[in-house]
Amino acid sequence: MFAILTITAVALLFLGSIALAILHTLWWLVAVVIFGALLALAIYDVVQPRLAVLRIYPLLGHMRYLMEEIRPMIQQYFVERNWDGRPYDADARALIYERARGIHAEKSFGTELEVRDSGYEYLLHSVVPGKRPQGEHRVVIGGPQCSQPFDVSLLNIASMSYGALSVNAVRAMNRGAHKGGFFQESGEGGVTRYHLESGADIVWEFGSGYFGCRTPEGNFNPEMFAQRVVHPHIKGVLIKLSQGAKPGLGGVLPAEKITPEIVEARGVVPGKDCISPPSHTAFTTPTELMQFVGQLRELSGGKPIGFKLCVGLRTDVLAIVKAMLETGILPDFIVIDGSEGGTGAAPLEYEDHVGTPLTEGLILMHNALVGAGLRKHIKIGAAGKIVAGTDIIRRIAQGADYCLAARAMMMATGCIQAQRCHTNKCPTGVATQNPRLYRGLDVDDKAEQVYHYHKSTVAETAQMIATIGLDSPDQLRPSHVFRRVSQSRTESYAEAYDWLEEGELLGTPRRSWAEDWNHADPHRFGPPISAGFRGSA
Repeated sequence: MFAILTITAVALLFLGSIALAILHTLWWLVAVVIFGALLALAIYDVVQPRLAVLRIYPLLGHMRYLMEEIRPMIQQYFVERNWDGRPYDADARALIYERARGIHAEKSFGTELEVRDSGYEYLLHSVVPGKRPQGEHRVVIGGPQCSQPFDVSLLNIASMSYGALSVNAVRAMNRGAHKGGFFQESGEGGVTRYHLESGADIVWEFGSGYFGCRTPEGNFNPEMFAQRVVHPHIKGVLIKLSQGAKPGLGGVLPAEKITPEIVEARGVVPGKDCISPPSHTAFTTPTELMQFVGQLRELSGGKPIGFKLCVGLRTDVLAIVKAMLETGILPDFIVIDGSEGGTGAAPLEYEDHVGTPLTEGLILMHNALVGAGLRKHIKIGAAGKIVAGTDIIRRIAQGADYCLAARAMMMATGCIQAQRCHTNKCPTGVATQNPRLYRGLDVDDKAEQVYHYHKSTVAETAQMIATIGLDSPDQLRPSHVFRRVSQSRTESYAEAYDWLEEGELLGTPRRSWAEDWNHADPHRFGPPISAGFRGSA
């Protein structure tokens, strides 16, 4: 009934405007065009089979889809408070934008956070703060089996592929990294000429698609890898086992985002979706993973080799540690990606409920390496919602050596959290291959913003370390960070989590770890065949 009334009313207006245009003035032709277009749309709404709302409520039903489209923007700009937005709240976004623009991010009138709420975290300061150190603290990546170690900043650019990011975004981040002396991970899309043009240190990441070093069948190509890895700007290699946004899913770059440059860099077929399978073909067991690490180190001439994962089964982590002990092959670094990571589009179920959050995953990996007596040889990087100096300090206190940021670097490059990364319609040109959109991203200007954001955040980290009374981030311990667990009780990370002693797993591990350690098998991944395992920290 409503549909008939709508079409009848618009048809009458259309006919009336025609009559007025004939009898009165040709200016009514404007109304003829408008009402004619509305009549055509109303008829189309009624006959189309896909959307019931439009069939029943032609024209008016479009308001529902318009409101659905603009709801996130209304929520972000007018409804949410400074501290409760997601994925990044307004305070976090403002901090990144202000630091990127060279403005010292400060607020007046005290915290807006409720310090009595469970989950509130704070650092313990010293009555006699130390002096702010001169220069930036650097972390050396490269264990005893590496002949080409390199030093890194406390904050670096986490994995984001060219293809997911626009060419101008990659170039801006690369220039900013070169000027600021921090490294850029390539993302599993591989190293492109845009990663190499400004001279920044690059960590070449590849996943199960082996982009940049693959055979036509999609398997690892050692000859191609050896040819490319010798480039002087490539300082290390990172094997992606899984990522926080979608552990266990692999990845897809839609065909519409695949440019000739991506075809060249990845070695894929144009016009087809670029797919990374869920698992690797170069190895299938923990010992084979370690052998692959050794192969890459040899092919690269001794450059640091590491792997990245979002932690899942604890038995898998312990199986990898046992494989290190059995083969004698050690990675130089391990990157822990928290499940709160988000630069890869994924099904909502995976984003919300699959994978271990960064805190638990980081502590688990740190404990496993300490318990096996290997921690001193392997550096750990932490990736997952790293924004401010407090985030860096918390992660180092939990066991990391350095941190990586992805979405924060995107915001420093101009991202406004529109959450359209997977649509090729990024409004700021950061995550799109549409030239009309990314040409608006000025490379020189955004490179300066990336540089300033990094510089200010690392400087603030150094200042906070001095406030705690320490001389170096190496001195940070779990006891320096406290969390409120109830209205009347707080506890430090040292109290809240289980911390293993050096080499404890090699002797008689404590009961909470013994079962998983005994079940962990260096010759297979996956849950143990017997029941009753804990599976997590």
